Amino acid sequence: MRVVLIIFFFLMFSSVAVAQTVIGKYAGEFLALGVGARPLGMGGTAVALTNDVTSGYWNPAGLAAINYPQVTVMHAENFGGIVGYDYAAVAIPFQTNKSFGVSVVRLGVADVPDTRAVWDNSRNDFTDDAKRVGVDMLISRFNAADYAVMLSYAATSTENFSYGVNAKVIYRNIGTFASAKGIGFDVGLIYRTSYGILLGASIQDVTTTLVSWSTGRNELIAPTAKLGTGYIMDALYGRFTLGADTDVRFEGRRSTANVNIGNVSFNFRGGAEYSYKNVVALRTGIDDIGRITLGAGIKLSKLNIDYAFAKFDGADQIGNSHRISLQIELDQEEYRRTGYTPPTPSTEETLKEKSSPESESE
Repeated sequence: MRVVLIIFFFLMFSSVAVAQTVIGKYAGEFLALGVGARPLGMGGTAVALTNDVTSGYWNPAGLAAINYPQVTVMHAENFGGIVGYDYAAVAIPFQTNKSFGVSVVRLGVADVPDTRAVWDNSRNDFTDDAKRVGVDMLISRFNAADYAVMLSYAATSTENFSYGVNAKVIYRNIGTFASAKGIGFDVGLIYRTSYGILLGASIQDVTTTLVSWSTGRNELIAPTAKLGTGYIMDALYGRFTLGADTDVRFEGRRSTANVNIGNVSFNFRGGAEYSYKNVVALRTGIDDIGRITLGAGIKLSKLNIDYAFAKFDGADQIGNSHRISLQIELDQEEYRRTGYTPPTPSTEETLKEKSSPESESE
């Protein structure tokens, strides 16, 4: 698998070595991996359901739902531990209806062998130096990484409608060979009905993001439309959450698309969660490439601990993916959103407690 990644990075380098401007079909793919073990355990279904600090990634409109400051971190090992994926974010509510957030994403491969001094492609044989001093003496190593920083703003315009926008900075680095920078924007909205149905939409790279390489090559990241719906229902002493999302791209993807019509491709996701008294949660879903996902979470006072698992059919080649995320909510009164009143136990719950056998025995 490491050989495959080496080939991938050198193909990437060779592709950026020519000065031109092109539509980079997978130029922003590192930002499509998802964040937060809760939504990832549900197959990445989050466009309409997101309502916490991770909304800065999924749909910035969801940040308007937070009422206390939140902080989250996530680490994932992909492709058998070869690729490290890290994410951190903070979100803060302010005034009666607005929120601000900062998110950071990093995807990297360390210690990649540089074998150019070892192999002669023109002769399809080892170089003379490699034969003379040995292969190991000529192999150097480098790191490759992609970074993104997102600044998010969200607000509610009515009780049921919220909107948001992201400004993001992208930085990519392939050792000392090449680096790239880019700036892009995302927009999103969420509408919550009074029947437990949620509708969401976001457009990533809405203005088309330009990524400029040090080699002179420019890549354009085309917009991606994300459409989602969800349903929330209280039952069986807890809460059921169901969701379905569709990613619509305009880059001419075919092999990685669930459905394509000309240059328009569609990828579908679906997921479900059962949360017992907002303490323990179980999740499952199907992600955009058809993998089955599983997840679980537990809430300990101010801390949420979540885990997500994604299965690869070819586990012997690239391994399964494990994601763990931690989220802290500072729910003290001094940090509370202006005008927000925490919910109190309903009259129905109070009556149930009073009519319980324990209450009668007292």
